[in-house]
Amino acid sequence: MVDEDGGSTTGLAHTELVALRLEWQRRLRAAVYIRLLRSEGRQMNSLPRRSFLKGTTAAFAAAFLHNQAVTRALAESGSRQKPNIVLLLSDDVGYGDIGCYGAKLPRTPHIDGLAQCGRRFIDGHSDASVCTPSRYAILSGMYAWRRSDARVLPGDAELLFADHQTTLPSMLKQAGYKTGCVGKWHMGLGRGEIDWNGEIAPGPREVGFDYSFIIPATADRVPCVYVENGRVVGLDPKDPIEVSYKKLVGEDPTGRDEPYLLKMKPSHGHDDTIVDGVSRIGFMTGGNSARWVDEKMAATLAEKATAFIDASYEKPFFLYFATSDIHVPRMPNGEFAGKSLCGVRCDVIEQLDWTVGQVLATLEKHKLMKNTLIVFTSDNGPVVDDGYADGSVENLHGHTPSGVLRGGKYSLYEGGTRVPFITYWRDHIPVSVSDAVVSQTDMLASMAALVGEPLPQGQSFDSENVLPALMGQSEHGRDVLIEADVRQRTAIRRGRWKLLDFDLPGVTATAPGKNCALYDLEVDPSETTNVASRHPEVVADLWARLQQIRGRA
Repeated sequence: MVDEDGGSTTGLAHTELVALRLEWQRRLRAAVYIRLLRSEGRQMNSLPRRSFLKGTTAAFAAAFLHNQAVTRALAESGSRQKPNIVLLLSDDVGYGDIGCYGAKLPRTPHIDGLAQCGRRFIDGHSDASVCTPSRYAILSGMYAWRRSDARVLPGDAELLFADHQTTLPSMLKQAGYKTGCVGKWHMGLGRGEIDWNGEIAPGPREVGFDYSFIIPATADRVPCVYVENGRVVGLDPKDPIEVSYKKLVGEDPTGRDEPYLLKMKPSHGHDDTIVDGVSRIGFMTGGNSARWVDEKMAATLAEKATAFIDASYEKPFFLYFATSDIHVPRMPNGEFAGKSLCGVRCDVIEQLDWTVGQVLATLEKHKLMKNTLIVFTSDNGPVVDDGYADGSVENLHGHTPSGVLRGGKYSLYEGGTRVPFITYWRDHIPVSVSDAVVSQTDMLASMAALVGEPLPQGQSFDSENVLPALMGQSEHGRDVLIEADVRQRTAIRRGRWKLLDFDLPGVTATAPGKNCALYDLEVDPSETTNVASRHPEVVADLWARLQQIRGRA
């Protein structure tokens, strides 16, 4: 089970000698891939870490002028000069899960290579500590907690986006981009009850994607089928699909009633319809020819993502590739199963890294690396036991998914939303490490600035243009950041301070800031000491600012 922090227990630590050997191996693999990424003798270097409060007038001016220059140059050069944009959104990958963020056991040379030759953010955030809200925020430019229905959705929920709502793909499509979506969707489909046996709309197409190949919800939720351009892939019309999250449908076995059929047993929940030997959340029947095979999912999604690049590279394209890895059920392909040094959870981390490598190889094949902005990040923080008894907890062997941060998935603490965040664009983004505060919610405004596309008034107003920070031309990101947990409780970040408001949405506080905790992240990044009583003026100021932002319509 997940504790209040979203944390987990760790396994036994390896010996120091083994740890040193593993670190040497990881560095060697990363160095090999770095040589492939580096071009024309680029020199490796890193920027010194700066405090959260630094930022001079000159830095602001330089950032503004750079942003104007980038926008003007792109607008004047024509659509063929606009960069391709590839957003690689992993699932449940924590701040401490990747080698370049300090992980010693999982081997991630492709992702490490991006960081070593690009820009690694040590204070990059998802909107929320769970998947549906953070994904909605990325595409909409809006904090998901503004909508009471933007929570973890069942697989038969209707589309979250309104008709004609401005989104990241619709904006880029307006700017002349071909847009593609591959992988986990989990933002609802259709209006009302979904007919899985016909055309499913509205969906990714109406949100702005020219092409889509998606998992409707999550790998642990029914329906366990792929949907390509609005239709279930491989569906036999004589075997129609029926889905329910309220009652049993059909005669398919369930994990609750027939656990002997399972190849992986649940630890809590996840005991409804069995598909591919794994019991899921929700009930489905039919569609047997269309059901996916878990162990082939990573390769299937990588194939579709790279095929989109193959078919689109002659004009500017945007690829939103949302992997299923490392979400449960963790069912790695045989090439990765049992091969890592920290259990099945690390097996799928290494499978994720392979997937990233497939995308990079395809970009290299078409000589696109000098004209492609790549962003790698995660939808929320990590979780170890998330519903299946897969041995992840027992086999961590000292690996710490959240690194030094407190909490993880579901949590309001930093481990819930502070995630890996890397930008790479060969010959455009300098090699650097940045402590600028950036959010995935800022992708829409930042990419609009990059391609010179105006945004309509009254929409996407939570998205801030942090393009200079993403491009390595400024060390200044957001001044204020709002984080949210699974229950839509919120926290506010400003400078060194973070205030967590534990009141649920709609609950009137008995006194301003009474049910809050304050942390000084500059001296206490692990959020171990609540200093609210020592700084009542900071609590009052941040609480008032949080209420102001939450009250904006």
